[in-house]
Amino acid sequence: MNEQRVLLTDKAWPNWDIEHRILSEANTELITAPDTSEATLIQLARSCDAIGSCWANVTTAVIEAATNCLVISRFGIGLDNIDVATATRRGIPVTNVPDYCVEEVSDHVIALLMAHARNVGYFHRRTKQGEYQLQAAPPMRRLTELTLGIVGFGRIGRAVFRKAQGLGLQVVAHSRSGDDHGTGCHMVSFAELVHGSDFVSLNLPSTAETRHMFRAAVFSAMKSTAVLINTSRGMLIQHDDLWSALQQGVIAGAALDVFDPEPPDLSLPLYQDERVILTPHAAFVSEESVIELRTRAVTHIVQALRGERPDCVVNSDFEARVK
Repeated sequence: MNEQRVLLTDKAWPNWDIEHRILSEANTELITAPDTSEATLIQLARSCDAIGSCWANVTTAVIEAATNCLVISRFGIGLDNIDVATATRRGIPVTNVPDYCVEEVSDHVIALLMAHARNVGYFHRRTKQGEYQLQAAPPMRRLTELTLGIVGFGRIGRAVFRKAQGLGLQVVAHSRSGDDHGTGCHMVSFAELVHGSDFVSLNLPSTAETRHMFRAAVFSAMKSTAVLINTSRGMLIQHDDLWSALQQGVIAGAALDVFDPEPPDLSLPLYQDERVILTPHAAFVSEESVIELRTRAVTHIVQALRGERPDCVVNSDFEARVK
């Protein structure tokens, strides 16, 4: 029997050692893409039996070219870089790893919140530049007097709620379903959340519905002292509108771990402003979370190549098209 081939498009870690070991044990050849252009992925996908992607776009054209493809595995949670509809039509299961970095991302939200609340980012930058001036900083308030609004209340949003409660913050949340999942979190409308929150944390996927959810009209409804925190997807924010809101004092600051595009142009004024704390799409990372992600995502591929139903299939309706 010919050895099966797996195309891995891109990675956010130094090497393919884990993936190579697991695929070798399954007598499967690892093919890695030299770049993530659509043309390159189309060419490589034609001869592969599975595709694994971190951030590269697995488009309609790539999926149509992959005539032998048995599974598309997302090395992550969000699916905005994979054309799930085309995969479903083709009878190809798409998998993700929906719960691998819940603790890491929620920790990162709290870290960014605290960095703003205690002016850590501001003081760090000014002090390193030689200014030792407490009075120059924006006002600081006691956490127990402040409200965190969580937009999106999935696994990560609920973990943020739990940790924020432990710090004494008042917490409200908004989700499309309005379900508090038994947490007791006060669920509110989107308008009520943005109007009343001192910190707003985005913890929801990027979809056609949520793209540029945070734009000029929403910023104008927020407190002038509010800080926006985004660890989900850059496309949730209209960044030109965010910059205008900061310039005009409509809101007080932002903390961004994700951008649109990625990597961003760090020379832009928005990213140079000291009211904006930046991290390089790092919220998901810990040694443990990355090992778990890589192991589980490539295991989904092996399961499908063995003729098994892989774990964490997101498009269960693909089965209607499988013989």
